[in-house]
Amino acid sequence: MDSSNHKLYHVHGFDSREYLENYFSDKPDMVFAEDSLIFPIEQLKKTFQLGHIKGDILIDICMGSFIHHLYSACEFFKHMIVLKVNDRCILELKRWVDTRTGAFHWGHAAQIHAEIEGKSDQLEDKEGKVRSALQHVVKCDPEKENITEPIDLPPADCIISSLLLAAISKNKDDYIRYLRKFTKMLKPGGHFILVELLETTYLTIRKDKLHMLKYDEEFARKALIGEGFVIDHCEVKKRTNVSDLTDYKGVMFIVAHKVN
Repeated sequence: MDSSNHKLYHVHGFDSREYLENYFSDKPDMVFAEDSLIFPIEQLKKTFQLGHIKGDILIDICMGSFIHHLYSACEFFKHMIVLKVNDRCILELKRWVDTRTGAFHWGHAAQIHAEIEGKSDQLEDKEGKVRSALQHVVKCDPEKENITEPIDLPPADCIISSLLLAAISKNKDDYIRYLRKFTKMLKPGGHFILVELLETTYLTIRKDKLHMLKYDEEFARKALIGEGFVIDHCEVKKRTNVSDLTDYKGVMFIVAHKVN
């Protein structure tokens, strides 16, 4: 498929609500739940319950305005700082945080968390904790050396990056360059959690096809090791759904810590 006309997420933007409806909602025809919701939720629960990834600051730098991956993290960090590359995603996120009319409904994701953790009676409390934690939303520009310029963020104990690196990288050199910028925000010994689609070239949002960098697990591993990381855990889930909205082959979850 010719990808020359595909749009770049951080350059052209996209319909943030349509993205959520297509890939993260509870609509009957939304076929991606196993990959986009259940798999990362299960992996993050296992990761954080080990107890060694915690601290003062978590930085979240992900594509779009989804928040379901933060339900597990909010229990282990005093502050969560969310970075977004475009204003529409910031507005979409703040609409949910402030419980405004028309906010995207995340109750189905909260329910998945509660069922996995065996704490269905604490559903409202869990949503309240996430909302309280999401008070620090910062605009960022991945092209700047300090992506949050003019703000200097304190170093993070952990960074979660989901789908963004593939969405903003035109080639593998770009991927390494952006990965280096993101991980510079970590404390020595800090952890980097990466969730990405493998072997994909596009995501469809309305009539637009959004560029995604095609790469495999081996490339991701080598990229992290090249930046001074030790990989603690890697899990890949093969795609089982059928949809022409996107062409990914699998979902990858990596946990790594920085050693130099």
